[in-house]
Amino acid sequence: MRAGPELRSYPVPVYENVRPEGLRAHHTVADLFPTTGAPPRLVVRPTAVAPPAEGRLPDPEDLEAALEPLVDLLAGRRLAVLTGAGVSTDSGIPDYRSPGSSPRRPMTHQQFVSSAAFRRHYWARNHLGWRHLQAAEPNDGHRALAAMEQAGLLTGLITQNIDLLHVRAGSHDVIHLHGRYDRVLCLRCGLVLSREEHDETLVALNPHWRERFTDVADLEVAPDADVVLESTADFKIADCPRCGGILKPDVVFFGDNTSKERVEQAYALVDEAEGLLVAGSSLAVMGGLRFVRRAAKAQRPVGMVNRGATRGDELASVRVHVGTSEALPMLAARLVERRNG
Repeated sequence: MRAGPELRSYPVPVYENVRPEGLRAHHTVADLFPTTGAPPRLVVRPTAVAPPAEGRLPDPEDLEAALEPLVDLLAGRRLAVLTGAGVSTDSGIPDYRSPGSSPRRPMTHQQFVSSAAFRRHYWARNHLGWRHLQAAEPNDGHRALAAMEQAGLLTGLITQNIDLLHVRAGSHDVIHLHGRYDRVLCLRCGLVLSREEHDETLVALNPHWRERFTDVADLEVAPDADVVLESTADFKIADCPRCGGILKPDVVFFGDNTSKERVEQAYALVDEAEGLLVAGSSLAVMGGLRFVRRAAKAQRPVGMVNRGATRGDELASVRVHVGTSEALPMLAARLVERRNG
């Protein structure tokens, strides 16, 4: 059995009534904890960081030969597909864990729901960054998976991405495991708003906010559709127009749980399939890894296309270290060719 990828962690101590250094760049203690003026006891667990860029394996010189074992494995089978952030990097959307990725501290669900200051900080950044997702275009990897669905090779597609690029590429049977960026939900009454509608409200509350930043490309855009800003103190946020509750994007934050309904739908796709293809995911979180374990337990073959190691490598029948934009179009063509004899 092969060893899984080595995970390196930052040692982070327990803070009690002091301000962690990581918060200082954005807010004062009074900003983040306006009621008490001091943060509560914070227990911060170490988090894995992406491997260095120099640790990335080179792409195979002969891609067709490298893919042939994967073609042999998957040919003649209806497949479920699980995709991660690596499928969208060639569309200009960064990820968290591929080799060379910048270290990130994404906002957690608990931070968002517990503090108006955190919500203000999130929406101020997302107000600039969400249109970066809207402007992104599907790449050859997205289009190849859509072609595989149209050719009848798939039971469906499970994506950990919120960018909707699979849908825009032409895929229809898509489960958005971690939600989608184009909707906003009220956590109290369940009202669903389009992100466009919510944006109009934020523009009205914060006229000329965007004009401070002449080009979002000049800012660092994070994978969760916000940008990195040092100060958001004067940004105004909006509550639910129906009940006054907290509005949250329809995405799964770190520390949040995927809905049971979505998970069961995804399990059904895996159970219906005769094999599982994982594309562009490090499987670093259980949200994706559980489907690989499900397929392996049922003795269904698991093929992986990803740059860098994954937590599911030991469960893979065939593993190809290559980018999805290069590999998936060739894989799709070869599988259709095999089916048609």
